Amino acid sequence: MRKLLAAALCLAATATGCGAHVESSADPKTPAVTLTNCGKEVTYDKVPKRVVTNDVGITELMFALGLENRMAGFAMPDDKGDLTDVPWKDGYDKVKWLSKDQLTKENVLDARADLVFAGWNYGFRDDGGFTPEALKKLGIPTYILTESCRNGRTKTSRGIMPPLDALYADLTNLGTLFGVEKRAATLIADFKKQVAATAAHAPAHRPKVFLYDSGQDQPFTSGRYAAPDEIITKAGGNNVMHDVDDSWTTVGWESVVERNPDVIVICDYGDVSAEQKRKFLLSYAPLRDVSAVKHKRIFVLDYVDLVESPRNPSAIARLGAYLRTVDRHR
Repeated sequence: MRKLLAAALCLAATATGCGAHVESSADPKTPAVTLTNCGKEVTYDKVPKRVVTNDVGITELMFALGLENRMAGFAMPDDKGDLTDVPWKDGYDKVKWLSKDQLTKENVLDARADLVFAGWNYGFRDDGGFTPEALKKLGIPTYILTESCRNGRTKTSRGIMPPLDALYADLTNLGTLFGVEKRAATLIADFKKQVAATAAHAPAHRPKVFLYDSGQDQPFTSGRYAAPDEIITKAGGNNVMHDVDDSWTTVGWESVVERNPDVIVICDYGDVSAEQKRKFLLSYAPLRDVSAVKHKRIFVLDYVDLVESPRNPSAIARLGAYLRTVDRHR
């Protein structure tokens, strides 16, 4: 199954490093580039040659654009799924794995990074002082993952645009910065085509879907600005937490019970396996009357499917197929 998925993704990303001919990235002597990132204009004086990235989705955005030759390394826990058959396996083979935790000032400096590409809660964090402002003081530019942009509603709430728009914005910006605009445009066009094909076959009765990431006392889930919201929507469902003006966030179980989802999607990663999460959901007494639990309608997607990444369109297609099955068996 993974090999078939890899082949499908590779076909979709015809302008990526899957053996296709790709354009050369920009010459480092090109003029400064100004981009809009998280609602602010940011100017980069030169094309980065030693980018470091944090986490799997961000790293694969670079790989999907064929930019592994512009990277000095990445940080990523080794619990984010099997990387054996991903379309960008060559990128993982070529680029140094700096840390199996997350980026720090120390490993960024050791890598002689000239750009840090990360996100709030995807590497950037106030508590450890690893922020764009702190890196700027060290003379290191940054680019913030658009899914993670802080939106001002609270000190921590994130997301400023619909999730797929965030994906396309980052691909467009990276294409401009590295001089691979055609590659980025082709990738975006292929992704939009794949998403539209799935959305065109949405079930007549859209199932209500709850995204379960983790947590037993309180569930960690997706509001309207994290990738699962639009993955669920384009797949033909309705995210029961769509009214939450945040990306990844914690809610109460009572709100899940009240909204009575027809399907629960598990985010598979970490020390707690998807099967363990499934057993918990099916045995947790407060959920016993929830439709998804009563009918054991639980679907699993990998972590990288559910954070902003070039795997989002494939996740939409796979979840869409499952939701159509649910609708047929109502």
